[in-house]
Amino acid sequence: MNETIRKFGYPRTEIASYEHWVVLLRPAQVTLGSLILAAKSEATAFPDLPPAASAELAQVTRDIESTLRTVVDYEKINYLMLMMVDPHVHFHVFPRYAGEREIRGVNVADTGWPKTPDLGSAHALDEAQIHRLVDCLKETWPARG
Repeated sequence: MNETIRKFGYPRTEIASYEHWVVLLRPAQVTLGSLILAAKSEATAFPDLPPAASAELAQVTRDIESTLRTVVDYEKINYLMLMMVDPHVHFHVFPRYAGEREIRGVNVADTGWPKTPDLGSAHALDEAQIHRLVDCLKETWPARG
């Protein structure tokens, strides 16, 4: 796994792994269910990903949205490619909603709703919270054959 993936807590934050992508819980929750969708390659530009990674992205995003719809019941979803500090191709995924959501004792309000996500208000999770949220998302993740 590349350095960007490791920076976001891999392997303890891993929810799902695909051939070209990995889905991680974002340790700083901007909204409840915030994720990192990261390419496993060393690419630092989106068009440098292999064609198979682009093709696989459709399935990965379907799985993300299905899971977050069930767990968070979001109203909108934002995929932000913010590669200013962490150079490898990755997206920050923010389920968006009015008010607050709760999962297994973790409560997070969407303080930016209905405008852009308020990145400065991110809720840093402790290890127990990370474990509970990762477990919940893994349990809900669509089965792949």
